[in-house]
Amino acid sequence: MTPFETLRTQIDTLDNAAGDVAMATGFVLAAEHVIENWLESHDQVPTDKTHEGSRLIALHRQGAKGDPSFNACRETCRELVYRYNLIIGGHADTDAKKVLEMMRLLARHIFLFISGKLQESKLGEFCCSSKSLRLESALPE
Repeated sequence: MTPFETLRTQIDTLDNAAGDVAMATGFVLAAEHVIENWLESHDQVPTDKTHEGSRLIALHRQGAKGDPSFNACRETCRELVYRYNLIIGGHADTDAKKVLEMMRLLARHIFLFISGKLQESKLGEFCCSSKSLRLESALPE
């Protein structure tokens, strides 16, 4: 299990010094590790299989079994994979800088949703509202 703070730092600090494909791959891998953490915390062994050509989608499907609220991040996972495919496909009309920045936001959203869901199991039942987490963080210490 990769510590959540390590994943958060990875998502926030990835740059394309190694190239666009390496950066895009880093975002997808970080999202996979986040979902692996969810699965392992629920005594499941993360799958090595793919679904629709993506391990991230397969991991999400595994995490959603028995927990419909987990589907709140399904489209975010799909969007991350779509943008990854734009980068690795090398489409000439793709603005790689914008695609990669959106990938950072998508990976961060997956991170925030799942790390929040580990704190509040009902997160995602109504969209991905984190009212209980916002209220908790707003309380004075």
